[in-house]
Amino acid sequence: MNIYHIIAAKIRDLRTHHHGKGISQDALAEAMGTTPNTISRWETATYKPSVEDLEKMACFFGVPLSVFFPGVEPTARVQALLSATGDLDDSDFDELTRYAQFRKARKTIEAAKATKRKKHV
Repeated sequence: MNIYHIIAAKIRDLRTHHHGKGISQDALAEAMGTTPNTISRWETATYKPSVEDLEKMACFFGVPLSVFFPGVEPTARVQALLSATGDLDDSDFDELTRYAQFRKARKTIEAAKATKRKKHV
């Protein structure tokens, strides 16, 4: 079973057991700002919900985002990053990603320079 089928099953499970009686695909679609057809396709893994969709759904159902990824428990740092970036638009998220890549590259260059200095001493 691939991750999208696991996510689909969890969406269906959360929806059908919400508050002990479940809610319709129509009601979930309205809460999510999408269509019942999209909810149906998420539940069959025909469509793949974005992380933003999953975060919104997790908030709606009052569960952690990690519920969609069983066996993958994010570290506190990853959880903090997910929480901090959840409502960023695509442009802001892209900018943040580029900054993280820049910081990583700079750290790699600094480590290489330090290694080079040690060899010449």
